[in-house]
Parts: sequence; structure tokens; C-alpha cells
Amino acid sequence: MSYINEVLDKVVTTNPNEPEFHQAVKEVLESLEPIVSEHEDLYRKNALLERMVEPDRIISFRVPWVDDNGIVHINRGYRVQFNNSIGAYKGGIRFHKSVNRSILKFLGFEQTFKNSLTGLPMGGGKGGANFDPKGKSDREVMAFCQSFINELYKYIGKDIDVPAGDIGVGGREVGYMFGQYKRLSTSFEGVFTGKGIPFGGSLARTEATGYGLVYILAEMCKANNKEVAGKTVVITGSGNVAIYAAQKAMELGAKVVALNDSNGYIHDPKGINLDVVKDIKEVKRGRIKEYADRVAGSSYHEGKGIWNIKCDIYLPCATQNELELEGAKALVENGCFAVAEGANMPTTLEATHYLQQHKVLFIPGKASNAGGVAVSGLEQSQNAMRLSWTFEDVDSRLKLIMKDIFKKLDDAAKKYGVSGDYVAGANIAGFEKVAQAMISQGIV
Repeated sequence: MSYINEVLDKVVTTNPNEPEFHQAVKEVLESLEPIVSEHEDLYRKNALLERMVEPDRIISFRVPWVDDNGIVHINRGYRVQFNNSIGAYKGGIRFHKSVNRSILKFLGFEQTFKNSLTGLPMGGGKGGANFDPKGKSDREVMAFCQSFINELYKYIGKDIDVPAGDIGVGGREVGYMFGQYKRLSTSFEGVFTGKGIPFGGSLARTEATGYGLVYILAEMCKANNKEVAGKTVVITGSGNVAIYAAQKAMELGAKVVALNDSNGYIHDPKGINLDVVKDIKEVKRGRIKEYADRVAGSSYHEGKGIWNIKCDIYLPCATQNELELEGAKALVENGCFAVAEGANMPTTLEATHYLQQHKVLFIPGKASNAGGVAVSGLEQSQNAMRLSWTFEDVDSRLKLIMKDIFKKLDDAAKKYGVSGDYVAGANIAGFEKVAQAMISQGIV
């Protein structure tokens, strides 16, 4: 049995009932075969892969809070500090009813390689709670965030672990958590990113993940003699990533015709009106179906199936495993030539393999949605230097980082004989830097 398969078997055996984590490890390790086979003796001697798939620590804790009716609720909070070989732990906090150890371990594992690709000194981590902020009042959300930080603050710091937002955690939630951290620690420091602009946040952070996705998409297209301009784009999701990916794609001359949320999807053949979407999702916190009531010629469709809309480029920006084999087949049949992941692992392994087998250009989330954490790293730099850069300055740095990420994964794929396989290229490029650091630092 190969070294990779030995480690995969051990991951499944020692981490039962964690399918998302199993999937993430399998997707990464199997694509590392070219580099692992070349250095197998060294990696075995250092138990490198075994250490790499085991988090440094997992913190789990009770989060009690009181709602507006005086009723006490209990949720479970987590922080997975996965790997700090190249920098302090860095990764978002997710508030969603689906949050569990498996999902956070997969996200922390992916984050390790994503952060490596940015070229910034950031390790990998992830956290969250099985709390859903939807439908809660501002006071209830504040009560939960403060209780969450009452425990987590002991384990984070600007040189230890720097959380940010994720699904269910936006500027409001980050503000409440940062405020409570500041109160408990009596220290004003850059321990959170995604903060409000008046207290240390970075311009362009809101747009970063969506913009970065389109910047690297454009690089992939250019490398394959294609372009974004003039193409029809379908984007899943209607939150922060989807909205700003749509905005940047439109700026580059594409036509975005569909978005969705967890209930269903909208189709606007003329091109999505982003002002309406922003009003629905960012101002009113409504559902995407309201778009069809406000924009003539558009339609709303309940449930799944957004992938059936004919497009040239498909950008899954919602959640993990949203694009399954059925959707991949529909995309291929309709002539889609490129898929770039805006969410974390939104494509199943079967769907990924099908798209690659049918020559669809495919770039994985650990590379294509790295723009958010890249600007979070830039926010840390600004905080450390007590500076605030302009939007244009941050955006130009983001664009350079995304171009550099594509070059790294393209070069790695070519170097190890899998040219054009951007999944393998991203995994190998992210892995190489982490592996070198872990071996250099000894058995820790």
C-alpha cells in the first residue's frame, strides 16, 4: 500500500463520522502523489503526512446566551487550530446550524494550503458554532457573540490566532466579537480581521473574495487562450462572495444571468441587476426570490437546478458540495468551459473529476477563493503598522496576489507532470511550502 493510502486509511479509521474531513484530505493527498513519490523516504521518516492531517488542537466549548424573551439557549462553539508552521493560525468563524467538528476540520485543513498559496505568513485554522443568526435581533446576536468570545478569547491573539468572518459572520458579528475581546483582554490589537473601517478594518475586504475569484479566473482563461469578456456567467449564492464576483465579472465585460440562495434561484437573461440584489440581501436581508417580483423579465425557480441554465462560466460561491455530478453533467452538456470555486469545496469529488475529464478548466477554492484571506493578511499588516491603505492600493495588491497564486499552481502542475490540472497544482504548491517549514522545525 502506498504511503498516501496508508494515511488516508488512518484518517478514516481515527476520525469516524467525519465525511467532509475525509473528503478534503482525500482530495488533497491523492493529488500530491507526484511530489510525495519523489520524496517518500523523507516524508515517511518525518511522519509528515500523518502530522499534516492532524490538527494542532481543537477547542470545544459551551456557549450560553439569553434571547429577547429571557429564555436561555445553549450552543456549542469550536476553534480548530490546524497548522501554524508558516504563521499564526488564520481562518474564519462560521455561525450556521450545520457547524460541527468534521466541517471545521475540513475548512481548517483547506485553509492551511490556501493561506500558504497567498505568500503571506499565515497558518491555517477555522472556528464557529451551531448558532444561526438569521431571524435573531441585534441584541440576541450581540449576546451570543459576547458569550462565544468569553471562552475563545483565551486562545487567540495577534501572534497566536487571528479569526475573521465566514458564513453567518459579517461585519456586525465581527464587531461584537472584537469589542468583547478588547474588553476582556484590555488590549486593542489586530486579533480579528474583517473589522469595521473606523476601528482597523481594511478597505476592499468586503469585495476581496469575489474580486479575487474573478482575477484568478481571468488568469486561467488567459493561460488557455480564452477571456471573460463577452461570456455568460452563472454564479451560485447571493451573499458577499457571489455579489462581488458578479460585480467584477460585469466590470470585465461578462454577463451574469443567475444567482441563488438556499431556497431557489433567479434567472435574468438580460443580466442581473446588482443594485436590486444588494438591496434585497445587504439592506433588507431578504430572500433572492424577491428579485423576480421587482425585475421584469426575470424568473424565480424553487429548489436546485441552477446549473441547467446555459453558461460559459460557472462560479459556485455558496457552500460545500453544492455542485454534484448531475450538475457537472449539465454544465458540460451546455458547453460550459470554466468552473472556478468561490466557496470552500463546493464541488464534490465525482463532479470535479467529471469536469476535468471533459476538459472543463477547473480551479479549486483553496486557490480561487483565497482573495478574502489575502486581504485579511493585508489588514493585519495595516494594523501592525498603524496604517490604512486606500481601496485602490489594497485592490492592486489583491490582484497581484491572485496572479501570483495562479502562476504558482500552474508552475507546480507543469513541474510535476500534470500540466493543466490546477487542482493538483494548487495542492502541490500549497503543500510544498508547509512541508518544508514543518521538516525544518523538527518533530513538533
